[in-house]
Amino acid sequence: MVVSPFLPEAMADTVDVTADELIVRLTDGRRLAVPLAWFPTLCNASETHRSHWELLGDGEGIHWPDLDADISIEGLLFGVREVGTSG
Repeated sequence: MVVSPFLPEAMADTVDVTADELIVRLTDGRRLAVPLAWFPTLCNASETHRSHWELLGDGEGIHWPDLDADISIEGLLFGVREVGTSG
């Protein structure tokens, strides 16, 4: 098997937020599922707010306008979690 070093840009196509996971389907057919606990803002939001999302640009990220929250697809691929704040 030959593996190409070419890394295509990952773009989101659809988003689903369940009680436990953030699931993102990419335009190239991949499916990313990460624990919702990684994103406390989403985890603590109502189902209505979690389901109201929009794609940023051509799918480079996801925006939840009611929560003022953004997640990049690149960040998801690298396993980046929401950073909590203290205060």
